[in-house]
Amino acid sequence: MKFPLMRNNILREDLDAVIEHLKQDDPILTHGANVRAFEAEWSEWLGVKYSVFVNSGASANLLTMAILKIRHPEGGEVITPPLAWVSDVASVLQNGFTPVFADIDPTTLAMDTAQILSKITDKTRAVFLTHVQGFNGLTDELIGELKRRNIPLIEDVCESHGATHNGIKAGSIGWISNFSYYYAHHMSTIEGGMICTNDHEVYQQVRMLRSHGMVREASDQALRDTYITENPQLNPDFIFAYPAYNTRNTEIGGIMGRSQLKRLDEIVKRRTANLLRFLDKIDPTKFRTDFKLEGSSNYAFNLILREADEELVQRLMRKMREAGIEFRRGSAGGGNQIRQPYLRGIVPEGHHLEYPQTEHVHFYGFYIGNFPDLSDAEVDELCAILNAA
Repeated sequence: MKFPLMRNNILREDLDAVIEHLKQDDPILTHGANVRAFEAEWSEWLGVKYSVFVNSGASANLLTMAILKIRHPEGGEVITPPLAWVSDVASVLQNGFTPVFADIDPTTLAMDTAQILSKITDKTRAVFLTHVQGFNGLTDELIGELKRRNIPLIEDVCESHGATHNGIKAGSIGWISNFSYYYAHHMSTIEGGMICTNDHEVYQQVRMLRSHGMVREASDQALRDTYITENPQLNPDFIFAYPAYNTRNTEIGGIMGRSQLKRLDEIVKRRTANLLRFLDKIDPTKFRTDFKLEGSSNYAFNLILREADEELVQRLMRKMREAGIEFRRGSAGGGNQIRQPYLRGIVPEGHHLEYPQTEHVHFYGFYIGNFPDLSDAEVDELCAILNAA
């Protein structure tokens, strides 16, 4: 591909840091000092008290919903985006909650505030908002209303490292937030994710849930002592508080995360500059350009037809294939998740049609690659090809 979705996200300096670690006579490979250091450095960068490094963004979603389940074993509803990665919806289902969908705001691709608020009932346990592809999906109205109603906000920031709302980093605003370090994202640990919070109890529970539910993984000695006292018949090293998971990452992931975090702010600046040039050069009569850009940390160029046009969308895909432009149709997660087979029998037949903004992106929306070493000339060439469709 002449224009791939990503290139050069893992640099020589990242690999050299890993190699230096491996040169030791007996290097620790499972999670250890570098994982703990990465968690602390990430917390400082984000502006939160606690972070827990896991093996993927999907695992971060899973454990976050498991935390919610501990608080609501009876289940309930979670307001969930129809335009998101599969794990956002799957983690809700896997923990026994019912996903309630809200259509998107076309200027941010995140759930629309009015749509979210209209879906809140006495069964609502949380709002699980995805910051889609670098856009800030929050509004003051949403934050204030959820606080007033005492409904937790969970932020999925997997594609949006460095996005901000009112100058505050996305992921530091809600009760819990999730990040992904998959290869194509702003920074990468090959595979990896992070769960972030200011809630001490959540932090202890996530540490245990990450490691089989083992009490010894909690960093709170008083909490560990309570479990030991209440379970005198058990070996203190093997007390399992929850029927949990193994979602730990490794020292290699921690080393790569620490190396890449040093240049994350510059990566965000470059991606943002690329986006502004792309939106300036793309044809606004064919494609949407009226995105809300304040606080954006762009993940990928969104190419969304202004109007539904089947002939144009077919010409566009043909042009992109001929020119070697890698693309994903339907934007985040392949479009409208409600159309996916795993939701059949869970949502009513034809339910996807109740989300027209998401439906438009499903058929007439794409994303294409934006990355730090994409040159101005390449952005211009890319736009010229797309405009000629």
